[in-house]
Amino acid sequence: MARIELRDLAHAYGPRPEREEDYALKRADFAWEDGGAYALLGPSGCGKTTMLNIISGLVRPSEGKVLFDGKDVTGLSPAARNIAQVFQFPVVYDTMSVGENLAFPLKNRGLPRAEIEERVREVAQMLELSPMLHQRAAGLAADAKQKISVGRGLVRSDVAAILFDEPLTVIDPHLKWRLRRNLKEIHARFRRTLVYVTHDQNEALTFADKVVVMHEGQIVQTGTPQELFEEPAHRFVGFFIGSPGMNFLPVEGDEAGLRLEGTDIVLGRELAAQARGRSGRLELGIRPEFLELHEAPVADGLEAALTEVQDLGNFKLATVRLGPHLLKVKLHEDAAVPQARGWLRLPPTRTRLYAGGRLIG
Repeated sequence: MARIELRDLAHAYGPRPEREEDYALKRADFAWEDGGAYALLGPSGCGKTTMLNIISGLVRPSEGKVLFDGKDVTGLSPAARNIAQVFQFPVVYDTMSVGENLAFPLKNRGLPRAEIEERVREVAQMLELSPMLHQRAAGLAADAKQKISVGRGLVRSDVAAILFDEPLTVIDPHLKWRLRRNLKEIHARFRRTLVYVTHDQNEALTFADKVVVMHEGQIVQTGTPQELFEEPAHRFVGFFIGSPGMNFLPVEGDEAGLRLEGTDIVLGRELAAQARGRSGRLELGIRPEFLELHEAPVADGLEAALTEVQDLGNFKLATVRLGPHLLKVKLHEDAAVPQARGWLRLPPTRTRLYAGGRLIG
C-alpha cells in the first residue's frame, strides 16, 4: 500500500498549452492517503480517467510530479509502480480457468504454490467465484469476467494501490450492489488504497469513505458523502449530488438583506453580511430535502404557487413557484400537500450562500 501524492500536477494533450482551457487536467495538489477508499466522481469528460492513468503511469503528466510514499515515480512505468488497475471492460485470459486467471499475477512473481492456492481461494470466496474456479473463462458472462479482473488486482498483497475505472459498467444493475458490497468488505478487511472512478453518484457514495468530485478538469471538493450532501463547497457539487439536486436562487444584496432576483422578496437575512464585497453571482442554495412546504401560513414562510406534485412511492416531489423561480421540495410519502398555494420556508441552518459558484462561510 502507499500514500499517493499529486504535486503541482497538470496535464494537456496538446503540445503547447497556454490557457487554462488547454488543460484536460487543471493544476492540482492532492494526496490519496494510505489505506483509504476513494471514489473519483464526475461526469464524462471531466478528467477522471486522465487522473487515474497518470497515477498508474499509463500517462505521464505535462507538469508536476506523482509521489508514492514520498518517492517521485513520475517517470516510472505501471509495472515499476506496482499498481493494479481494473478497466471498464473485463480483461481476462479466455483459455485459462477462473482459478488460473486469479493465480496468474502470483505465478509471475514466483510465489510458492501453497500460498497461491490459499490467496486464490480467499479472493474467489469474497467475490463469489468459488463454484467456477475450474471453469474456463471463455464461456462466462460479462459480470463474472469483470469479477475475475477485480480478483486479479485483489489477489496480490504487495500492490501500492488498486485503481478501478468504471468497473461496473458491464455488470447487470441488480448485481452491482453485491459487487460494491464485496469491495467494501474487502477494503475493511485488507485496508488497501482503493481509487474508484465513476460517474454514478450512488456508486461513489455507497462505496467510498471519501469522495473526490471533479468538474471540467478540476477537483472542486473532497469529503465524506455526508459533507458533500450537507455542505457542497461548489455549485456543481450541489447540482450533481442528490436526486434532484440542490435548488439555487439568484439573489442581490440590498439594505434589507438578500433580495430574490426579479422580486421584492427578501431571503437569507442571516447571510447578508457575508455577501458584502463578494464578487461573482450571488445565489442561495438549499436541498429539496430541507425545504419546508406548509398548507397554512408559518413564521418566515413565503407564499408560493404549487405547479406539480409527483408521487414517487416512498416520497413526494413538489414543484413550487416563488416569483419567477421554480424549486423542488421533497416531502414524506404521508405529508399533506397544499392544493394550489402553500407557504415555503427556508430553514436558515440549511440555507447556503454561494458567490461565483463557491460556498461562502
